Amino acid sequence: MEKIGDKPQVLKIALLQIAPCTTLDENLEKGIRFCRKAGELGADIALFPEMWSSGYRIYDRPVEEWTAEAISAESEFILSFRNLARELNMAVGITLLEKFSAAPRNTLILFNRFGEKVLTYAKVHTCDFDVERNLTPGEDFVVCSLNTACGDVKVGAMICYDREFPESARVLMLKGAELILVPNACPMEINRLSQLRGRAFENMLSIATCNYPAGVPDCNGRSSIFDGVAYIPGMDSSRDTCILQAGGEEGVYMAELDLGRLRAYREREAFGNAYRHPLKYMPLVQNAIEYPFVRNDYRE
Repeated sequence: MEKIGDKPQVLKIALLQIAPCTTLDENLEKGIRFCRKAGELGADIALFPEMWSSGYRIYDRPVEEWTAEAISAESEFILSFRNLARELNMAVGITLLEKFSAAPRNTLILFNRFGEKVLTYAKVHTCDFDVERNLTPGEDFVVCSLNTACGDVKVGAMICYDREFPESARVLMLKGAELILVPNACPMEINRLSQLRGRAFENMLSIATCNYPAGVPDCNGRSSIFDGVAYIPGMDSSRDTCILQAGGEEGVYMAELDLGRLRAYREREAFGNAYRHPLKYMPLVQNAIEYPFVRNDYRE
């Protein structure tokens, strides 16, 4: 375990794999209760599943009904978690259906342990093939500096479907992210888990994903953390980068991320930004009409 002086660089991450209730007030009460459990376990960061304020209850309901459940980023619901972060001396990644302009956003807000809002991220890759076409997509991938008990950590965010686009994690890596928080609401089967493993490996960063437990429609738990460190000096082969894999049950799932080891790995290994040829990747940003295998019938 790497250290700075006598201080281990270990970040304790709590994934709140919990089932939503039926009202905003109930979700507030339950969210606070499980944050307190994470605090009792010594967590530095607690992360919620996708769109916790409404429990991602957007399917099989009239659009007008679920979009009316959008709340402000300055609502009492959100401010309660700001105050809780300060009280528990623990960063809180709270998710919400955010009231925004003409249509809501699918949003993560990260409060640091002092109750300061350090990151607001709206899902860029909304699922426009389905009911999420009624949301306003985010405009950018953002990275913040999160002050923790083991020092500052560069943290970025993706939300669920963002995972399916390698560009999401790549941009966050280029902006300096060491840890990506991923609220989620879908079945985490082998291919999606493999995507997360791959994003962590190819970018030399950690990815923490929090899903809803089994029993919540179209979800199965299996929240995970991949630390991104594939090779350790002295080992004959690569290692499993999965440091946490939850089952389907509801609960607080904790893992310790060795930041010292990750940072040393990023300094010596050849992935991430080490040997890229960005000028050869121009087709990624040119007009999609030139490339017929790219669907361009939803959003730019």
